[in-house]
Amino acid sequence: MSETINSLEELGNAETLETAVSDAPVYTQKLDEHGRAYATGKRKDAVARVWIKPGSGKVTINGREYENYFARPVLQMVVRQPIEAAERKDQYDIVATVSGGGLSGQAGAVRHGISKALTYFEPELRAVLKKGGFLTRDSRVVERKKYGKAKARKSFQFSKR
Repeated sequence: MSETINSLEELGNAETLETAVSDAPVYTQKLDEHGRAYATGKRKDAVARVWIKPGSGKVTINGREYENYFARPVLQMVVRQPIEAAERKDQYDIVATVSGGGLSGQAGAVRHGISKALTYFEPELRAVLKKGGFLTRDSRVVERKKYGKAKARKSFQFSKR
């Protein structure tokens, strides 16, 4: 695109349009030898490994049903969000192993992993999941404690006497 365009005829030139279209990234399906899509999701200190394959909609986390693993309805909703946004509720079986962090971070990590694995299985879902914000890794982590402070930012009580 280093050439300068001087007229409307040059702007409508087919060669210019072809180079603009060919510059767009093309996403392809990424599957393993078993026909599964694999992705890693992260949130806080939690890391989730997620495999997706065609099936009946069963979600298994660390060998347990996700309703049993995440007892709170809010965490169950977080795990279901990318599947419902993509409208693929009963089409895929999801197997995830998650470790580290607490339950909230683990639910966010599983959500991130499911979203990435869905885009690897069906690249055309990327626009829907990206618009919903499911593909962005939430980078917020706990701030470290500083010396001379009670916590990360909290100071000790000040008294002159």
